[in-house]
Amino acid sequence: MARLPLDDLRVIDLTVARAGPTCVRQLADWGAQVIRIEPPPRGTEPDIVGERRHGSDFQNLHRNKRALSLDLKQPEGREVLLRLVDRADVLVENMRPPVKHRLGFDYDTLRARNPRLVYGSISGFGQEGPYAERGGVDQIAQGMGGLMSVTGLPGTEPTRVGIPVSDLAAGMFLAALHERERSGEGRWVTTSLLEAMIGMMDLQAARFTIDGVVPAQEGNHHPQFLPMGCFRTADGFVNVAGPSGRLLRNFCKAIGLPELPADPRFDSPAKRFHNRAALNEIVAARLRERTTREWVDALNEVGVPCGPVYRVDEVFADPQVQALEMAAPVEHPALGRLALIRNAARMRGGAPSVRTPTPEAGQHTDAILAELGFGAAEIAGLRAKGVV
Repeated sequence: MARLPLDDLRVIDLTVARAGPTCVRQLADWGAQVIRIEPPPRGTEPDIVGERRHGSDFQNLHRNKRALSLDLKQPEGREVLLRLVDRADVLVENMRPPVKHRLGFDYDTLRARNPRLVYGSISGFGQEGPYAERGGVDQIAQGMGGLMSVTGLPGTEPTRVGIPVSDLAAGMFLAALHERERSGEGRWVTTSLLEAMIGMMDLQAARFTIDGVVPAQEGNHHPQFLPMGCFRTADGFVNVAGPSGRLLRNFCKAIGLPELPADPRFDSPAKRFHNRAALNEIVAARLRERTTREWVDALNEVGVPCGPVYRVDEVFADPQVQALEMAAPVEHPALGRLALIRNAARMRGGAPSVRTPTPEAGQHTDAILAELGFGAAEIAGLRAKGVV
């Protein structure tokens, strides 16, 4: 199998939920040797992770990793972790900030053992500040980061985005890895759902910090450029983008309104923005006259960006998506053949991003401990004590 760019990196995955595992999945997809650590199941406690391990979300999130069961609350468990740290390039955790200090694997402690370790921390609100010890999830970050205030139809209640956008945006460590090659020392890289969400707000946030504008809900239309948005057709919806210049002229000609760009109400970007309700209504009335497919064909013919609004099943039926092979097959020993969602980036000549299925709980425990120098009797002793 062809090599991948990160296949010489050893990564310790101490993450839970979504933001941390998503970050580590990026490293695993690019070839990093990832060991995912989970606590051994307790007979008196519900195994929430185990209950959802064979679900689609968990399978898609934890592919390309090996699994180690380890109780970090026991001294022997911490010793196993420290042995892993001695050999590791990257450690990623997303616990509440005090927890890693209490368990004894905070950055300063581990840096003393392995100065080259790149230590990644993802939290709800950051490592310091008045909210640092709070737990956080994506929807809370969407609200506090401003995204829900600009999402939804004008005048409706704040609306969450249909994917966990702050989770998916949190955590990239390649810059720190590059720095280590120059300086020989690792770094502590921190981010949070709140920081990721504000960063993802991008132009909307800058409209406030630079222009003093508090963005409002615009529904499915672009907050600044138009006509650019989602419109109802005779049989569904279509997204179009013809905001200015040649695109605007071609768009208006294709929909049978060639005079629109010269209309005194709409003959400049500022006028179109000021009179956006009137412009959108004129465009909407015309687009309702034909089907989505007819408009997509007509607009693509004149080079105007456009596309249908798909359900998820329609996404994977689209010939372009099929050509991109976004659904990547993998064989799971218990679940059979699964179609996971491949990494969005590909490298020519490299190995595929989906190579191995999500492991069963503790599937690689004995092999990993043996690699660390533990003998069979020692491993049996750790099992007897519930450390692994």
